[in-house]
Amino acid sequence: MKKNLTILFTLLFAFAFGGISFAEDLRIDGSTTVLPIAQKAAEVFMKKNPKIRVFVSGSGSGTGIKALIDGTTNIATSSREAKDKEVASGKAKGVTLTGHEVALDGIVPIVHPSMKINDISLEQLRDVYNGKIRSWKQLGGPDRPISVVSRDTSSGTYEVWEEKVLKGDRVRPDALLVASNGQAVQTVAKNRYALGYIGIGYIEKTAKVLKVNGKAASPASVRDGSWPVARPLYMYTNGKPAGIIAKFIDFMLSKEGQKVVNEVKYVSIK
Repeated sequence: MKKNLTILFTLLFAFAFGGISFAEDLRIDGSTTVLPIAQKAAEVFMKKNPKIRVFVSGSGSGTGIKALIDGTTNIATSSREAKDKEVASGKAKGVTLTGHEVALDGIVPIVHPSMKINDISLEQLRDVYNGKIRSWKQLGGPDRPISVVSRDTSSGTYEVWEEKVLKGDRVRPDALLVASNGQAVQTVAKNRYALGYIGIGYIEKTAKVLKVNGKAASPASVRDGSWPVARPLYMYTNGKPAGIIAKFIDFMLSKEGQKVVNEVKYVSIK
């Protein structure tokens, strides 16, 4: 499910209601990080509301917000807050970007399962990504170069990593940029000397998650803010939502919607 993150995901339940047409469509586009939440929520929501079709895609936070401003999606998912220039662009087109916090996430560093390192400091992560640290030996590992895996600059995950880890530094130019969390996991899983980062919902056994400053990533550490790279996840609407848009947002914030968040391994806000 997580492998085709750049492809439009269409979640349409063909219930055995032959001859009955759906009355309303709801389109959701944006963050690949929020994608698993939106997909599973859409699935449950359509079971409860069989006359509403929900189409979900994951083209990136920035692209999703632009789609909302352009009127080609009803809800934009984002792994970061809307930027000032996006808010201004929306206003120019009569769109008021209104964020709804629907979940929490922790961005975690990952390495190949065979790497004999379990912990890294935030400062070391910064120096790996800005190029000051280039060998695993400098981190207590083998005398081999570190293959740095990062996200493309349009990614909300990258922007949070840039803010909280790089603190304004630039990613070393030889870093391999990937388009999604799923691609980051796959890339690291195939390279014994790679180091990457993903949202907590994408943790798989094919890659090992490192502690940061001796702290393990967990729902508790993300929720209480002690995990150093934690962030809220959003769904944006044009102003106060109404109709089926409001119905979906209300579902996301309900006990049932928050249960979905936990089921896909993210952290509920309640």
